[in-house]
Amino acid sequence: MNSAGEAFGWAFRDPSWAGKMIVQALILIIPIVGWIATTGWLMMAFENARAGRNELPPAGFHLGRGIAFFGVLLIYSIALNIPGWILQLVGSAGMVQRCNQGFCSSQFVGGPLSGLGALWGFLVQLLIYFITPTLVVMVFHHGFAGGFDLAGVWRYATANVGNSVIAGMLFFVSGIIAALGIIACCIGVFLTIVYSATVQAGVTAWFERMQSAPAAPAA
Repeated sequence: MNSAGEAFGWAFRDPSWAGKMIVQALILIIPIVGWIATTGWLMMAFENARAGRNELPPAGFHLGRGIAFFGVLLIYSIALNIPGWILQLVGSAGMVQRCNQGFCSSQFVGGPLSGLGALWGFLVQLLIYFITPTLVVMVFHHGFAGGFDLAGVWRYATANVGNSVIAGMLFFVSGIIAALGIIACCIGVFLTIVYSATVQAGVTAWFERMQSAPAAPAA
């Protein structure tokens, strides 16, 4: 993966890309199990991309490969968002009754702390995008425990902040692409999510190579 942009076309270098992605998208429809399986498929795609193989992994229930990263990302998301949820709960002003021309309705009104909680959630989402490529690399090499080596995760992510920012932005873009499938009667979203996983695998392969590259000599 010579550049991060190549990740968007990497999947199509495999002559069998359509069949593999369609089958994996059908598996993704299964709640929880399908999500873990597709996460495992992402990890296997990352393994191929980092090895220079222009080949998608076979579709399947790759639960053993996906459970570690799925669990790590889920725990990070919950743990980091807890303060924001507390702020929103404490800051909520509750329901108020509003009437207009004889018609009344109940509306939720949030207080100042509720807005602070929403801001916290936004910042947490940015942080997760920033560290997710690092989490993929750490879990790939060190398993579940590698994802919770907080010092190691932060050290790797900040070894070259620019690379982490670029990779995080591309993960964000791939998330937008994944959501576009809703336009196709909602069913297409499963296929765009699977394609998004291939983009993330390619981006992470580029990210790992760049983070591991020796620093340029000082002028």
